[in-house]
Amino acid sequence: MLKSEQKSPMDQDILETIYLIIQERKQLGDGEKSYVKSLFDKGLDKILGKIGEEATETAVAGKGGDQEEIVSEVADLFFHVLVLLGYYDLPPEKVYAELRRRFGVSGIEEKASRKK
Repeated sequence: MLKSEQKSPMDQDILETIYLIIQERKQLGDGEKSYVKSLFDKGLDKILGKIGEEATETAVAGKGGDQEEIVSEVADLFFHVLVLLGYYDLPPEKVYAELRRRFGVSGIEEKASRKK
């Protein structure tokens, strides 16, 4: 059984589910049949470019104020960030753990505490 088939998206965090599917598609042989595989085949610069593109589109949608467009663009951005995490085999839990670490700490204090 594939990891992504163990639980349905309704039983598991959707970002985790998508990440597992991304990891599976990363291993496919043919990038012509999978958008994710095609991104991995094109390399890190392509993945980073897509994140930049989606971040810009998210900012434009935010400025425009159309809630459906904002949600759609944020979903695209989240997806491509998950692809980046998959590129480095970093599970979303690592990001969740970092957010938990920062929770309850002033953003100004947290940023000042980072090593330069």
